[in-house]
Amino acid sequence: MPYIVTEPCISVKDHACVDACPVDCFYEGEDHLLIHPEECIDCGACEPECPVDAIFEVSKVPAAWKDYIARNAAAFAAKGSLPKAPPREKWEAQRGARGTEANLYFQKYNKA
Repeated sequence: MPYIVTEPCISVKDHACVDACPVDCFYEGEDHLLIHPEECIDCGACEPECPVDAIFEVSKVPAAWKDYIARNAAAFAAKGSLPKAPPREKWEAQRGARGTEANLYFQKYNKA
C-alpha cells in the first residue's frame, strides 16, 4: 500500500521526506506534497522524516484525513503533469527567490 501525505503538511512542505525517498515519488501539490501511488515502493522511509507527522501508509490514515486518499489519487488521475518535488536544500534556497514556486507558497502562508 502506498503512503499518503495529509493535512499537517499544509503550510509546511518541509521536504525532508523528499530527501528520504529512494525512488523520487514526491510531487508538488498546490498546498501540500503528494506521493505518486504507482511510483511509491511502500518502503516507509519518508514517514519518520516528516516533522509534522503528516505521512501515513494508506490503510493507517486517521479518519479525519481519509479524504486525502482520494485527493492524492485525483491529483495523479488528472490530465497534465505535476512538478517533481525538489530536494529540501533546493526548496529552501528558492524560498527567498522572488517568483519561485517555493517563494510564492510561503508568501501564501505568510512564511516567506
